[in-house]
Amino acid sequence: MNRAPDDVSRRPETTDSIRIRLEIAYDGTNFAGWAIQPGFRTVQGEIQSGLAAILKRYPPGPTVAVAGRTDAGVHAFGQVAHVDLTAEQADGLVRPRQGIGVRPATLELGAELHHRLRGILVNRPDIVVVRARRAAAGFDARYSALWRRYEYRIADRGALHDPLQRLRTTWYPHELDAGAMDAAAASLVGLHDFAAYCKRRPGATTIRTLQEFSWRRDPDGVLVAVVKADAFCHSMVRSLVGACVAVGEGKLDPARLIDLRFERERPSGDFNVMAPHGLSLIQVGYPDDAELAMRAVETRARRVHPDAFPA
Repeated sequence: MNRAPDDVSRRPETTDSIRIRLEIAYDGTNFAGWAIQPGFRTVQGEIQSGLAAILKRYPPGPTVAVAGRTDAGVHAFGQVAHVDLTAEQADGLVRPRQGIGVRPATLELGAELHHRLRGILVNRPDIVVVRARRAAAGFDARYSALWRRYEYRIADRGALHDPLQRLRTTWYPHELDAGAMDAAAASLVGLHDFAAYCKRRPGATTIRTLQEFSWRRDPDGVLVAVVKADAFCHSMVRSLVGACVAVGEGKLDPARLIDLRFERERPSGDFNVMAPHGLSLIQVGYPDDAELAMRAVETRARRVHPDAFPA
């Protein structure tokens, strides 16, 4: 799948713009991912279309930058984005309008944008703007983030196969060893080059800090992976989950996961990348407001693994 570059996330808020922070949830089943793609329905496309409709008197419509660009079929309950409004657009939103009943003399910009977006998206129930508010100084949805946390759900042979959860749970036909999978996941935590677990993109680094990777069984028997990192490269989470599934089924030696990390390449027969619909972005973490701008500067610097240089 072609992924549109998120150039807008590199643009800082200016003195002539007002940045709004959006919190978004969506069912990714019928989306071709987050990023706009001509001819396909995407989350970014739906939100930007809604913003353009709301602000049609003040073109051009703004572009939305996001914390984590999810792939086709991936869900989100805690996605974070930002949008920059011009002073004219912001004034147009909060200016009291005539002919629509009693309105307060002063409207709060974030609340009004939230109200308008929810009204525009009401007929698209698979996407919800949960909250909109004026962003703190220095906030950047993508570059200010400290971490992203995903969960992946698998109902193996012994788990409850709940049809109401089928769109966000992968059904697996074999029984999996949760203990072996959890131990294998723990061996990958830390700052590493995850090239063997990523779909590479030209010029993009594959060095990441995997802060947490664990497995548990919920009361209904469903296996849930918790994967948390400073950032993820393309297909990284689903590849990590696939490697653990191969271990849990007894098809892959746990030590092989570490070998692949050093080899930086994955032969096609080692494990399969898991289906997208079991994956959900749960939460994005940010520092205190005073540290947002500095975090954005640090994140923009290219990640370099310390082992790449002599001591």
